Amino acid sequence: MIVLDVAILLKVLCFFYIYRVESKEISMKKTVLMLAGDFVEDYEIMVPYQALLSVGVDVDVVCPGKKEDDVIATAIHDFIGYQTYAESRGHNFVLNKTFNEVKLEDYDGLYVCGGRAPEYIRLNQRVLEIVKYFFEKDLPVAAICHGIQILTVAEVLKGRTLTAYPAVGPDIALAGGVYKEIGVDEAITDGNLTTSPAWPGHPAILREFYKLLGVVIVKNK
Repeated sequence: MIVLDVAILLKVLCFFYIYRVESKEISMKKTVLMLAGDFVEDYEIMVPYQALLSVGVDVDVVCPGKKEDDVIATAIHDFIGYQTYAESRGHNFVLNKTFNEVKLEDYDGLYVCGGRAPEYIRLNQRVLEIVKYFFEKDLPVAAICHGIQILTVAEVLKGRTLTAYPAVGPDIALAGGVYKEIGVDEAITDGNLTTSPAWPGHPAILREFYKLLGVVIVKNK
């Protein structure tokens, strides 16, 4: 399992040794807002955070009720023989932005992490306002695994086709969306929204998110 995890991380983060990154809008620096909270899934915050930084995208990670330099706990979810995933303690993650200081007009896209955090941060009205803003402006949004729980209560999924961790499928239907079950390493894009079922889908969802942001990866000759 450790070998697989490292391989996925290297695949996402080290491609720039072979590829170079260009932007369709060279003069404009891309900045993404990332929503997280305590017991966010470890990979589902760290991998996209580092991957976006590696292609020159600035990322502000926030959590309701917390400030810059505050710490959130992460959790590692894995299947080890039970009917559902088990959870163990992950790394600490240091936030780099104060939630109450977020100015939405400063951001080009939104990334919604998974894990247990979405269960409670979706109860925060400002979190829902943030999500609605990005959909109303038709700006890029990526959401993975249980992160879609936030979207289901933000009234933004009507008529949308998307995926999520399978247990979130009924919530998507109740929110007016169309749940599609796909491979755990795949992603679905519908308009400005790209989604994936879980962290094995990082290469796929990040590839789609880069496209939505206008980040182009070109192979060196």
